Amino acid sequence: MAQQIEHTHLLLRGLNLHLAQVGKDELGTVVFLHGFPEIWYTWRHQMLAVAAAGYRAIAPDSRGYGLSDQPAEDVEATWEDLVADVLAILDALSIHKVFLVGKDYGAMPAYDFALRHPDRTRGVMCMGIPFSPGPFNFDTMPEGFYILRWREPDRAEADFGRHDVRRVVRTIYILFSRSDVPIAEEGQEIMDLADLSTPLPPWFTEEDLDAYAALYEKSGFRYPLQIPYRSLHRMTKHVDPKFQVPVFMVMGEKDYCFKFPGFEAAMRSGVMNTFAPDLKITYIPEGSHFVQEQFPDQINDLLLGFLKDHP
Repeated sequence: MAQQIEHTHLLLRGLNLHLAQVGKDELGTVVFLHGFPEIWYTWRHQMLAVAAAGYRAIAPDSRGYGLSDQPAEDVEATWEDLVADVLAILDALSIHKVFLVGKDYGAMPAYDFALRHPDRTRGVMCMGIPFSPGPFNFDTMPEGFYILRWREPDRAEADFGRHDVRRVVRTIYILFSRSDVPIAEEGQEIMDLADLSTPLPPWFTEEDLDAYAALYEKSGFRYPLQIPYRSLHRMTKHVDPKFQVPVFMVMGEKDYCFKFPGFEAAMRSGVMNTFAPDLKITYIPEGSHFVQEQFPDQINDLLLGFLKDHP
């Protein structure tokens, strides 16, 4: 299936960024932005679906991830870089306007790009993370909450370092596919929350795991721990933000992120509507954090419907 997808590198802003591409751009272009612990491969089902419908699909490996270059260790990781990378990709490929699809932390640059560059955006669809005008606050979460643990210098490195890369990716995929927020007890680390006897989700194969593990073998976890986990307090702060483009939010109701402080309220109370006048929200009752891999046909239908609604 993924053999139809072509791969290239672009030298942009001092880094070689890896892009996966498929499709002819008869109806437009869709740019997919992944989260953690993901790479371009997380969008394989959606890329082929939009290409078959007449769109060009582009899924970069975010800087520091997969086959894209690592920024220098002394360069501070910023969310603005992710937005600037998307703009640089469009300019390099002479693409004027795109649909953006983001998931997990990839939703943040998707939202930010749409706000900063409405003239280059046809619409934005995000999964798992509602829009926030400022940094998320997790201070009310327990000490063992995985984000609080992983933002501590060297703690995740020591935890991950006890295992090979494949085991680390496997464990994170298992934990993040559950409906419970990953929280370690005192004396436990996050990698202790699942072992090799814990099965993979039924929709995620050993071959899928191999694809992820191979690219994290290349990139390691240094930069992925910087973006998102150690930079969440530096998320872009927007003053009176208003989206000028259509926004489509898809949330799996079994996504553990739905239990983060304020996330469900932001979506169900209408808070997001104050920022996005043209907003649509769809809930997937059994959807997990990886809803695009868990229910690819359903997400493909929702995505293609959104594209067709905004020709």
